[in-house]
This record gives sequence, structure tokens and C-alpha cells, in this order.
Amino acid sequence: MQLILLGVGSSAGTPVIGCNCATCTSSDPKNKRTRCSSAILMPDGHVLLIDTGPDLRNQSLRESLTRIDAVLYTHTHADHVHGIDDLRSFCQLQRQQIPLYGNQESMTHIASKFTYAIRNPGDYWDLPVLSTNPIESELELFGETIIPIPVKHGRSDIYGYRIRNLAYITDVSEIPESSLALLEGLDILLLDCLRYQPHFTHVNLEQSLGYANRIGAKNTYLIHMTHEMEFNDLTQRLPPSVHVAYDGLKLNFY
Repeated sequence: MQLILLGVGSSAGTPVIGCNCATCTSSDPKNKRTRCSSAILMPDGHVLLIDTGPDLRNQSLRESLTRIDAVLYTHTHADHVHGIDDLRSFCQLQRQQIPLYGNQESMTHIASKFTYAIRNPGDYWDLPVLSTNPIESELELFGETIIPIPVKHGRSDIYGYRIRNLAYITDVSEIPESSLALLEGLDILLLDCLRYQPHFTHVNLEQSLGYANRIGAKNTYLIHMTHEMEFNDLTQRLPPSVHVAYDGLKLNFY
């Protein structure tokens, strides 16, 4: 199984409009970050997407994605959901409805905000054809078990996800003890790391490294980074098992 990091940037992306900092003006492609999203390529050919950020179209073209069979939503802030309309291309190609999964709040929000896209298949494929499916516990999807990981994003209750020995935790300010228990024995952890200074709704570098150490995955990759986090500078600050993720990084897991 393979995870493709479609984007590892924060809500503004990097470079940030109008910014001339070292990261935003860098020629290193690893400092060019689109909004946070990932795709999981499953052994049977199905493709599972995590979030639909506003850069989904360009990310899909860059990675030659031609199918998406389901979407897991962590939460519904704009930088994680506003590419939802681009699912229409995959509905057209596949001639099938794409199911969306997430907590009840996320599914209710999507159904009310994108009413036109929540509909049953028919003869008209010029709009997305999607269904909302609230989940509260593990989900069996395409022969794999998907485990939602409840975490806090400021005052909001959102989901991370675990599949096999990989977990994806973005936009997190706190991981409850009960959720830490669901993250034991990981080979790969994708973990939020917004910036150096503390933030109300995200872990900063110090907090992210603390969680990485406590969870003890064989390898942790930092995601959802602002332009404060220059790739090479941040890399030099990290222990051997923690890495700076970048757009297009592909990780195999079992």
C-alpha cells in the first residue's frame, strides 16, 4: 500500500501571497507546499483520499490521479474541503458516486454547504455525485479497516485516521489518552507541525516532537506547515526518526 502526500502546507500554502521570506522565495521544490491532503493507493486498485483541499485539481494532475473511490474527512475548514467540486472529474471518469466519510458534524456541514453535490447517480454527470456517511467507529472499506482517531483542533472535535500501521493526524492541538492508545505500534505517523511558536488550534514543533516521541512510530513525517518552516533548516533540528514531509512524497507501508 502507498500513501502519496498531495500537499503538506497550511491554510495559506507556501509561498504565501506577497511574502518575500527565505522559504517563500526558495528555489527548493520541497519548500513549495500546497494545501494539506493525501491519497492512499490500495492493493486492489482503489484510491482513498484524505480531505479535498482547494489545490486538489493541480495535485491530481501532478500525481496523475485518475480515480478516487472514497474520501475521508478530518474536518471541514476551507483548506481541507473546498476542493470538493473537483471530485466531479472522478465521478465523470468512473460513472459512480463517491462516498464521503467523517464525523457527524463534518458530514452535516458538507451536506448543507454543498447540497448540489449530494445526490444519487443518474444520467447527469456534470456535477459531483457524492454521498455523506457519518462514522463513529472503525470502518471496513475496500477490504481494509479504517480507524478514526478522535483529536482536538482547538475547541473542535475532529478525526485523524489509522490504516494498518500508518496514521494521519493533521490540525491537532491535543491527542487524548484514549486516542494515543489507538496509535501504538505504528511504522509511519503523519503529524501536524504548524510552526515554531505555540498556536491555539495546532501543535507547534516542540509539541509535535513530544507527541512523536510518546507515540514512538518508526518514522514520523511533519505536515501542515506554514512558511516559517524552511525545509533544510527544520530538517537539521530533528531527531533521526522524524522527517520534514514535502509535496509528492510517496511512502510505502504494510
